[in-house]
Amino acid sequence: MTASAPECVALAEGLREVRARTGLSLVALAERTAYSKSSWERYLNGKKPVPRQAVEALCATAGEPAGRLLALWELADAEWSGRARHSRPAVPPRPGPVSPPEATVGAVATAATAATAGAVATAANAATAATVATAGDVGGVTGTPGRARPWRLLTVGVGAAAVAAVAVAAAPSVLGPGAGHPTSLASPVLDPAPGCRGKTCEGKDPGPMSCALPGRVESLGPQRRTRTGAGVEIRYSGVCAAAWGRIWHAKVGDAVEVSAPGSRPRRVAVRNTADTGAYRFTMMVGGADRTGLRLCFIPADGTGRECFDY
Repeated sequence: MTASAPECVALAEGLREVRARTGLSLVALAERTAYSKSSWERYLNGKKPVPRQAVEALCATAGEPAGRLLALWELADAEWSGRARHSRPAVPPRPGPVSPPEATVGAVATAATAATAGAVATAANAATAATVATAGDVGGVTGTPGRARPWRLLTVGVGAAAVAAVAVAAAPSVLGPGAGHPTSLASPVLDPAPGCRGKTCEGKDPGPMSCALPGRVESLGPQRRTRTGAGVEIRYSGVCAAAWGRIWHAKVGDAVEVSAPGSRPRRVAVRNTADTGAYRFTMMVGGADRTGLRLCFIPADGTGRECFDY
């Protein structure tokens, strides 16, 4: 492992930035995820390789897209595993003579390869253009105007690599083994698998159950703004067939409650000042039917309860 490699340093920096935006302590972060306080301390300081699922769990806790951090993770993982140091481009074998029946299949394969190469080249050119176009305005609040931060350039680079990898991986599916027939794509396997579904999710935390990972959760309806300025919404995971409430920009003592027909209401309160700067989630209510869900905001003084039906 080369923890001091720029790719690893950039990932650790990105993890610390996202964790800071959650407003959670290491103890609170450990409670909301499947990873211990000591593990998070090592991950955030670049002392230990970070599991991909930990990156996804952190982004889900922060309510942020995981794309940028996962791009950095791909680069860091290549350093940890040694692929970045030892991988070499393969030299294609010299084509030999083919019999007439095989010539047609060879021509089809050549056409597919050419199309794939064109797609890869187009993706690479687009990524290069995006890097040049973005470099002038990615300094950010604390950066220098006109200078791109290293992790942003790394993200663009890995994006091109990912597009190229998808294009190359798609090429073998054009032909079946030895016959030239199209092959079907297998259904993707969820990793990690959801920890519950429907009624079995009742009262459980969406984070450790892998229900809140990016791509598995959505907001039901618009985000609501209460009279006190707090934000509330219902989050729903189709993979887990369960819903939960979320609150932010609230005051100490404020609470949000989610309920569904046939389920016990689930409530979470803003306990301290640290909670006021982070998202707070209720436990889940299970059920594939999204209708009948209700979200209620209860202010700290107990008056002016606001409810929203879905």
